[in-house]
Amino acid sequence: MNESPSYRKKTIERIRANWRPFQEKRRERLVQRKRNGTAAEKVAENIVEDLFTTVLDWPIDSVNHQLERADIVLTRLSIKHLVIEVKRPGALIWKIASVHAALEQARGYAVKQNVCSIAVSDGQMIYAADIVGGGLEDRVFAQLDDETPPECLWWLGVHGIYRDRYDRTDAGLRILVKQKCDLDDSFGSSDPSLLHPKYHIPAHCFAYVEDPTKPKTWKLPYRLIDGSIDKKRLPKAIQAILSNYRGAGVKMIPEKHIPGVLARLSAGAAEIGKTPEQTCDLADAYRLLDQAVKQYNPKK
Repeated sequence: MNESPSYRKKTIERIRANWRPFQEKRRERLVQRKRNGTAAEKVAENIVEDLFTTVLDWPIDSVNHQLERADIVLTRLSIKHLVIEVKRPGALIWKIASVHAALEQARGYAVKQNVCSIAVSDGQMIYAADIVGGGLEDRVFAQLDDETPPECLWWLGVHGIYRDRYDRTDAGLRILVKQKCDLDDSFGSSDPSLLHPKYHIPAHCFAYVEDPTKPKTWKLPYRLIDGSIDKKRLPKAIQAILSNYRGAGVKMIPEKHIPGVLARLSAGAAEIGKTPEQTCDLADAYRLLDQAVKQYNPKK
């Protein structure tokens, strides 16, 4: 679906006009943190609600709290568009494992409710992603204390959320620098991540996740629990698809999702400098991966 210039223009104008008032109200909501040394999750939920109903164009009656256990679900004409997992202020900004755990929670609720987009926020940042082919594709990342209105929030607006984002270069998840943050420096407790019975790692470590609540549907481990690349498992995951490494088949991964899986593995290879553009000393697995990705995406 193509982007509508008129809808986009109006939404961006609204973001610009309402960003400063939102910032002022956000600071007011966080006063209790300075007064009491901490702030409850409800404070972050209020900030997120302000973001979507004042900065963006969601009506207040589109914001559903605790819908089938999800913190917030945005609906329009009774259709669910976005599941949001909210953590207390400061819980996500300095620890990648906390972000991934929150994303896994959100994805679990979204799968059960047949929702294709998820977001996580702690009142300091918001990160949104689309569930595509057994993985997540970046949709929006915004720092909520940024003085410059983040126009990328258009993609979470009423008329942006259902459109495919063709350029996601500025949407990647970033962990903010602690010294620059104005929120709580403790993360609080959260439910432990569900772990795979064989590999003992959570869902975000796999290149394909059919259902985040069912570890047996997770295929091709390639990341460590902290989100970094597992240099031993990544080439094995590549070979499992491209050369049937040690008989490890991928029969449980639908063929239509293979391009997405290869794209995630390729992004992982790039993180550790294992692409032809980064080095000429490549193992066969990485060369095969590069060839396969270019077949699916000739412009790459």
